[in-house]
Amino acid sequence: MVEQLKTYPKGVLAIEIIDGFTETDEKILQKLFESKKEQGFDPINILIKLDELKISKSSIKTFFEDIIYTLRNYKLMGHIAIVAHSKILKALVPIDNLFFERASKGREERYFDISKLDDAFEFVTKNAN
Repeated sequence: MVEQLKTYPKGVLAIEIIDGFTETDEKILQKLFESKKEQGFDPINILIKLDELKISKSSIKTFFEDIIYTLRNYKLMGHIAIVAHSKILKALVPIDNLFFERASKGREERYFDISKLDDAFEFVTKNAN
């Protein structure tokens, strides 16, 4: 299930994925992102809170569809904050960031422990349009 954590009148999307990640959730995320695009925001900073995500209740097909959508819209994405409590994600974000930095100068992806949620919000809002 996808929920918006906060709504912003600028180019920031803050969402939380709870339990599983389904095709319906992917459509909701796309709709939220498309709304920001239609409003003319470029870049769009994104905060994704994943501490309550259960992989076992998620669709692999949906994850791949999300990756394809992300790659198609990558140039519009600004800073990305991944908020979780996961050693695996903490290790993967720096690897992902190597690609992200090369593809988009001045943009950054960071991992934040759930205890640093306020810092993550500051990271995605401080330079937002």
